[in-house]
Amino acid sequence: MSKSNYVVIMAGGVGERFWPMSRESRPKQFIDILGTGKSLLRQTYERFTEVCRPENIFIVTNKKYRELVMDQIPELSDSRLVCEPTRKNTAPCIAYAAYKIHDLDPDAKMVVAPSDHIILKEEVFARTILSALDAAGKSKHLFTLGITPSRPDTGYGYIQFKEDDVYQGFDQLKKVKTFTEKPDLTMARSFMESGDFLWNSGIFIWSCEAIIHAFELYQPEISYIFKEATGKYNTPEEQVYINNAYAASKSISIDYAIMEKADNVYVFVSDFGWSDLGTWGSLFDARPKDKNNNAIVGKNAMLYDSNGCIINIPEDKLVVIQGLEGYIVSEADNALLICKKSQEQQIRKFVNDIKLQKGESFI
Repeated sequence: MSKSNYVVIMAGGVGERFWPMSRESRPKQFIDILGTGKSLLRQTYERFTEVCRPENIFIVTNKKYRELVMDQIPELSDSRLVCEPTRKNTAPCIAYAAYKIHDLDPDAKMVVAPSDHIILKEEVFARTILSALDAAGKSKHLFTLGITPSRPDTGYGYIQFKEDDVYQGFDQLKKVKTFTEKPDLTMARSFMESGDFLWNSGIFIWSCEAIIHAFELYQPEISYIFKEATGKYNTPEEQVYINNAYAASKSISIDYAIMEKADNVYVFVSDFGWSDLGTWGSLFDARPKDKNNNAIVGKNAMLYDSNGCIINIPEDKLVVIQGLEGYIVSEADNALLICKKSQEQQIRKFVNDIKLQKGESFI
């Protein structure tokens, strides 16, 4: 593998949609959510050691999760742990990482990926990433991974591609036509039927030079803030500057900031057993089921006349459930959630209401 391959793992989210299992003090990326013995972050880190040298993996997180990251990835050096002073969405995070890595290696190619995805076909994933890195090293284009949809899912963003515009002989690498945010069910069905839409994985590949140029072109304010730190990156002065830079930077996603504006974006049409694990529904899909189609985490759950539920309880807790169909039942620490799976989009509202009415101790 090339010594100029780098990976940036974004691990600063709070995972509100997985409350109460995911908490402000320990979000879902730090939890063994699948019962594998490893957190999602740990699995993501190990996955990327197949595409770049371990010393070329950076983890970006909020400063409050520094110790959690170091506990779970003890081999990570301090210089590869990037701590944001505050959350400003993905664009400032990616700009910061790009300028920092470019300072180390002007020829760097980087993968940007969330810390909480499931990848079932890891060898296929590694081959796809290496192909994308190879393409990124030969051009100034921006690349992303799109997932061939298996159902009309309203929980994902979508990427439309141009069927007849293929990148330099890569049959699976298509020119992006449009990005669409999470659609309603009717639109999602039409996307499936059209055959030229993919799920947006939120995984990006490019050279540092290419993404820095894109920021200069489409987000000059963000570019200016992080370019001003040239000479301070990878020195003791970096963190002091970044603390001020984040205060000055706007909060915006990389999709809105760059990807939807750029005209040189290509998507790899991919299928490697992906889920973004963004909802209880996606966790239900990923977990094994009992004979009544219940996904259960916790050895002492006893279910009667219950179907299609996802149950997540502590190992030392006995829970008896009767007569539920299509429910989420989750207990963690000082909180219990009982909610219809079909209404899980309400969980963020529940969390906001709890903050206002009951206080932060329950979040």
